[in-house]
Amino acid sequence: MSAAADRRESLKDVYRQARACVACPLHETRNTVVFGSGNADADLMFVGEAPGANEDLQGMPFVGQAGKLLERLLGEVGIARDEVFIANTVKCRPPGNRDPYPHEIDACRHFLYSQIELIEPVVICTLGNFATKLLRGEPDGISRVHGQAEVRAIGPRTVRLYPLYHPAAALYTPSTLEMLRADFLRIPELLRLGPPAGEEPAGEGPAGVEPAGEEPDGPPQPEGGQLGLF
Repeated sequence: MSAAADRRESLKDVYRQARACVACPLHETRNTVVFGSGNADADLMFVGEAPGANEDLQGMPFVGQAGKLLERLLGEVGIARDEVFIANTVKCRPPGNRDPYPHEIDACRHFLYSQIELIEPVVICTLGNFATKLLRGEPDGISRVHGQAEVRAIGPRTVRLYPLYHPAAALYTPSTLEMLRADFLRIPELLRLGPPAGEEPAGEGPAGVEPAGEEPDGPPQPEGGQLGLF
């Protein structure tokens, strides 16, 4: 198999591990593991906070109104949704759409890092305050850092990290939508710069975690998660 095919198969293995994961209490209330979807060889990756109710039912990220806005903004800069990869910081929905707790993030972080390592994105766009603080490893809020690209080490890979407002925040606030649209206009330029080889990262980002142990005994749980790879 080609290197790309090998990476795609490895990504499917990570997905199967995520479906079987019982490392934090979120597995007790989830309907579906929302692993992520899109182009397994994407240069552009989006990372949101956590699955919501619709995502938990359908097993795919950003399937509601925020997802439709994300697709529209991508289209405005000439990028189709199936050209990118979309994931979240955690793969299971927190009850009541609350923020993930630190121990839940730590239990799930290695899945995101594995996705980044295998997909090899050039640009990672964080969507919203939570994902931005987590991947930058710093307390600055999205209102201060949105639209400011920087070279960052995220897990195993150095990328161009580009914080954006979450599309949900722009659905009913015209001023936020215009800022988000203006920030999107820079994405093609960042992609044209290519991988940030030879540049010093702005920071090492959040501390890494040890790889998860062996998969739990037995086959993956019988739930309806999907892995939409294009």
